[in-house]
Amino acid sequence: MSTSSKGMAFGLLAVIAFSFTLPATRLAVAAFDPVAVGLGRAVVAAFPAAFLLLLTKQRRPDASQWRRLAIVALGVIVGFPVCSAWAMQRVDASHGAVVLGILPLATAVAAFLRAGERPGLRFWLASIAGSATVVAFSLSSGSGSLSPADGALLLAVMLAAMGYAEGGRLAREIGGWQVICWSLVLAFPVIVGPLIWLARDHGMVAPASAWVGFAYLSFVSAFLGFFAWYHGLALGGVARVGQLQLLQPFFTFIAAATFLGERFGWKPVACAALVGLFILAGRRAPLRRSPAASAVPVVT
Repeated sequence: MSTSSKGMAFGLLAVIAFSFTLPATRLAVAAFDPVAVGLGRAVVAAFPAAFLLLLTKQRRPDASQWRRLAIVALGVIVGFPVCSAWAMQRVDASHGAVVLGILPLATAVAAFLRAGERPGLRFWLASIAGSATVVAFSLSSGSGSLSPADGALLLAVMLAAMGYAEGGRLAREIGGWQVICWSLVLAFPVIVGPLIWLARDHGMVAPASAWVGFAYLSFVSAFLGFFAWYHGLALGGVARVGQLQLLQPFFTFIAAATFLGERFGWKPVACAALVGLFILAGRRAPLRRSPAASAVPVVT
């Protein structure tokens, strides 16, 4: 397999893992405070992350890398989990999934601004067409307008795109799994205090389903899924691999129908097929990097 193909394979594996995030969040916030869920998953994931870094004796990031890790932590460790958890108390997982369908386009924009990637016109047209497809599906499936929960999801999109682009860029220097592990360790002392306060205020008594959802968020969504994701972004390019998330809403529909009993009709299947064509068109489009970005060797 070429480096680009390997990047796409790792990216697809991560997308499948992330597609269960919203259904798992729905299960967790049915019993827990949404902010506690968003912060708690990172606190739990920080322990295996720190253990892995110590076990493998990883070199500590330099000052510049710590600053960029802070951007990753703000985007994917704190911002996206908290915003999406708040939204999942108010809308179905399937609805949230399609609003998040614009994430690949936002990631491509962030990659252009932060990761030094220069996709061609065909890539941008494919990304915009794919994003428009999932947004149109979202509006047609709902009331035709956006709610406050949709606003929270859109904020989650912007924060996640920022974290993906910065993390994908940084993964080329220090490795994919190292990015998420160092980000979790960096965020831990900042978020553990508010989490303890929330847990004491709201309690920790919950049914088994809520704990199962929270466990998935902690060990897969906040930890293991990013191993494949950031490695894929580093190998295949942030913009191109990020386009695979156009398929994530449709994997989420299947998960939501299976585990939450949400309705699943023919429209998601039709949209998935159309979006798949846009991904194929975008994947074949040329992708250039700025000279500075191209000069950085990929850590494997």
